[in-house]
Amino acid sequence: MTVLVLGGGLAGVACAHALGDEGVGVTLVDRNDYHQFQPLLYQVATSQLPAEDIARPHRTIFREYPIVEVRTDEVTDLDPAARSATLADGSVVTGSHLVIAAGGRAEFFGVPGAAEHAFPLYSVADAERLRLHFQELVEAAGDDAQALDESLDVVVVGGGPTGVEVAGALAELTRALAALDEIPRPGRIYLVDRGKALLGAFSEKSHAYAHKKLTKHGAEIRLETGVASVHADRVELDDGTVIRTPTVVWGGGESAALLAGMGGLPTGRGGRIDVQPDLTVAGFPGVYAVGDVANIPGSDGTTLPQLGSVAQQAGRWAAANILRERRGTETKPFHYKDKGIMAMIGRNAAVAEVGKRRHEVEGPIAFAAWLGVHASLLSGAHSKTDAFLSWAWDYFDRDHAATVEASSAPRRIAWGDHESDVPHIVLGDRLAAVPQRQDLPEGTTS
Repeated sequence: MTVLVLGGGLAGVACAHALGDEGVGVTLVDRNDYHQFQPLLYQVATSQLPAEDIARPHRTIFREYPIVEVRTDEVTDLDPAARSATLADGSVVTGSHLVIAAGGRAEFFGVPGAAEHAFPLYSVADAERLRLHFQELVEAAGDDAQALDESLDVVVVGGGPTGVEVAGALAELTRALAALDEIPRPGRIYLVDRGKALLGAFSEKSHAYAHKKLTKHGAEIRLETGVASVHADRVELDDGTVIRTPTVVWGGGESAALLAGMGGLPTGRGGRIDVQPDLTVAGFPGVYAVGDVANIPGSDGTTLPQLGSVAQQAGRWAAANILRERRGTETKPFHYKDKGIMAMIGRNAAVAEVGKRRHEVEGPIAFAAWLGVHASLLSGAHSKTDAFLSWAWDYFDRDHAATVEASSAPRRIAWGDHESDVPHIVLGDRLAAVPQRQDLPEGTTS
């Protein structure tokens, strides 16, 4: 019997690849027909990368793996005891083992209006929707510099890597727009977080560096401040401040996909599935949970962060343990190889803390390291090459992102390292081609 993998993100694809390499059949289920690299979604939203550079069809990824069957469908019910899932088309898929790799979704913490009006960044559709939103604001303002200035005020919620990277990218985008049109720099970027420092998981030195660089780029940082409510034209903070803005980018938290709450699975912080050291779920033999849908314990007992590297390594480890089970040997506790953490702030500005001992690097060296690491994690040779070319173009031509932002040329996920690949999804300046926020399914697989 095949192994059932729910989710085609970093963890699910890594697991399916590892099993396929060993000749084990896999049924992979995802609501999208493509794999996306979530850490770079903000670059799609700010026109630094086209969508096709961070997304690739599952059919291309598994072209050489006929033993891997990909099903594009939504999971509507889950029976972990039977290691089976019911899909939206009414069919039931079952496996000898079940690997839940369904990813995460935005956590709005019950803030009124956030789910309706804020822009999360958890999918290619989210990123393209935000890019199109910015494009519409620029087009609506036309040659009116004051209207452009007012329409490009943005509030970014969350001072972690996502929020910092989004704020830095938006600051550079507005600066480029000003240079392109020879006008004063439009808009203001506000970064709001309840914490006492940016990049809370990093060192104090990195906190200070990120704060200094973002402030230098023109961002206004509001720490120890929360969001009370979000409206279509404004944000109300819990200190009584009202910021007029048509754009709120939400990087303020993540919870597990709804799939985690199905079938009586044990859940903990963030609604994520609590797993044992070997990535199995207690009380459900043959069931594994990996990636952002799981609370994965590290070797010291603390929960590992929701990082792409954790997801990939956990996916491969779950596959290795499934192979051990099939051989009749004991599974092994997951051992995460911690290569460090990093965050991009802007051109030549980044922070990196390398290895377990967190050797601190900042500035151009960290910037180059960030580019190399993220390019290496992309799926497919053409994606790696195109990303580097786009970054090089953006680096040497400061007006590149602004030119793309002002363009009405459609974007498409044409992906594939073979010319014969036909795109399944078109994302462009036609809003009908992109799911609207309220119409997106609430992430049972990602």
